[in-house]
Amino acid sequence: MANIPIYDGAPVWNSNAVPFGFYSSDTDFQADAVKVAKFCASRLGYPLVDVELQSGSFFTAFEEAITVYGNELYAYTIRDNQLSLEGATTSSNLNTSTITPSFEPIIRLTEMYGAEAGSGGNVPYYTGSIPITASSQVYDLKQWAIDEGIDGTYGIEIKRVFYEASPAITRYYDPYAGTGFGYQSLFDSFGFGSFSPAINFLMMPLNYDLQTIQAIELNDQIRRSNYSFELKDNKLRIFPIPDRSVGSVRFEYIKRDERISSSIQPTPDKITNVSNAPYANPTYASINSVGRQWIFEYTLALAKEMLGYVRGKYSNIPIPNDTVTLNQSDLITAATAEKTNLIERLRGYFDETSRKALLERRAQESEFKNTELKNVPFTIYIG
Repeated sequence: MANIPIYDGAPVWNSNAVPFGFYSSDTDFQADAVKVAKFCASRLGYPLVDVELQSGSFFTAFEEAITVYGNELYAYTIRDNQLSLEGATTSSNLNTSTITPSFEPIIRLTEMYGAEAGSGGNVPYYTGSIPITASSQVYDLKQWAIDEGIDGTYGIEIKRVFYEASPAITRYYDPYAGTGFGYQSLFDSFGFGSFSPAINFLMMPLNYDLQTIQAIELNDQIRRSNYSFELKDNKLRIFPIPDRSVGSVRFEYIKRDERISSSIQPTPDKITNVSNAPYANPTYASINSVGRQWIFEYTLALAKEMLGYVRGKYSNIPIPNDTVTLNQSDLITAATAEKTNLIERLRGYFDETSRKALLERRAQESEFKNTELKNVPFTIYIG
């Protein structure tokens, strides 16, 4: 086996020493890589004891520590902003982007409710009609859809049936029409003239018209209470039973296949989940001193772990009249604990600076300020 040299205390930057080269072109990374190698070697006991690593080992640990920091940072950023990121383009780098919460996810959600309520949405409504036959009370709208060739995998869903009396305004009777009492063509000016037998109208109080219309509707509700329909499983039951063919019943429906397909929009160039949010590895030169200190400590933990595995290869080394037991288990145990603590500390820091935590803190500050201001005496001005 070749005699591979170990750390000699004089690290020199070598871009070939790092496996991925994510930050090799960053001059700050190159300068700090040498400093971090000296820092880690000193913390591991050099030069009092040999450190069975090379400069490249420290450079690799340094690169991994920066990548772990970036992964934790951007993973948290994605979690904090995923609702606003969905649907955005994947072609832009979000590392240096400010993300403002968007109402677009809420709008997409309300479209679903609008489609069900018939007040909008992204599911098209269709109209159809079925002829009423004398003595036939039940009409199968599923079979109607099949006969019309519009039945899909999930069929249709009836949303509204137009089986009600004509509007009260069409049966409004004005006894004062054409009597010469200062009438005006008010309904004609609003386009309502065709809805009433009268042509000219006396200027009556508005409450009179409202009470008349309400009286017509109440009359229909009480005296014609069985004039209705029942819809179960797209089977329409009409009350009362028709005694003759009286035209058709109109209805609105949706295709359930289109409701399902409307919720899925293929967007290959858009953000659809946390895996394709366009975050890249961080720019080391842009990381502040707080982040760099965490990276230095994590690099040390990684170097300690690597050294532990190296020393585990030869746990006992013979020397004259004795053997030396290396501290492999101590190094790995300490490295594992340090890595865990550093990750938990970083995640705790991100939790404290999340949008939710910052808004809660601002609300508390506002409350405390108001409480403090209440204790300030009011100044009385005497003019």
